[in-house]
Amino acid sequence: MSEAGTIEIISDEISEEEVIFPPGDILSDEPPLESDLHREQIDLLIRILKLWWRERQDFYASGNLTIYYSPNQKKSEKFRGPDFFVVLGTEKKDRKSWVVWQEDGKYPNVIVEILSSSTAAVDKGLKKQVYQDTFRTPDYFWFHPVTMELQGFHLVDGKYQEIQPTTDGCLWSQQLELYLGVYEGKLRFFTSENQLILSSEELAQEETLRAQQAEERAQQAEERAQQAEQEIARLREVLRIQGIELENI
Repeated sequence: MSEAGTIEIISDEISEEEVIFPPGDILSDEPPLESDLHREQIDLLIRILKLWWRERQDFYASGNLTIYYSPNQKKSEKFRGPDFFVVLGTEKKDRKSWVVWQEDGKYPNVIVEILSSSTAAVDKGLKKQVYQDTFRTPDYFWFHPVTMELQGFHLVDGKYQEIQPTTDGCLWSQQLELYLGVYEGKLRFFTSENQLILSSEELAQEETLRAQQAEERAQQAEERAQQAEQEIARLREVLRIQGIELENI
């Protein structure tokens, strides 16, 4: 598995007096999301991955959250806010932002940008370049919730190479060891066996359906038992009319 790049601290050109060390609880500077589609998509990815990895304690998954990565450790310069990102090999805890110099120099292992008409050019151009050259994020994907455009890249020798889709149009993430694909108009995760990873709501619906099916099977079994009893009673009556008592047979 590839490792995400680490921050390079530039210290020989700056004196300690000039470096500004911001507090550790820097708030995210990301603006509100531009549509319900974007917010729902980001939230869905976060919730499903956290549920799928609920036993793991070595990752951080978030979205629309500022990543501060200034070599000078300044909040006012060098920051980006991916729509969805995952950092592996880190402590699983809530954060107000991701501050690279306070996170052992770790950058995201996976980034997903949700495209729109106003952001697509930046997501496909400038951000892709930053994620490749500075973040060195191994897996980068973008998805358009209206056109269903899905594309992914994996970092090979410092350069992004396009991930080839499966026959179902899914893209493999080496870092997550999961597929990303479109299901019912949403970007979703799939297992290596191409099984859809369900959300908590879908799991609840599935459990409800299974319970209903089990109840229906029990009712059908009870109805068959009642029908069998009725048939036995009918045969007994036929034999009785003919003067035959089952007890004498």
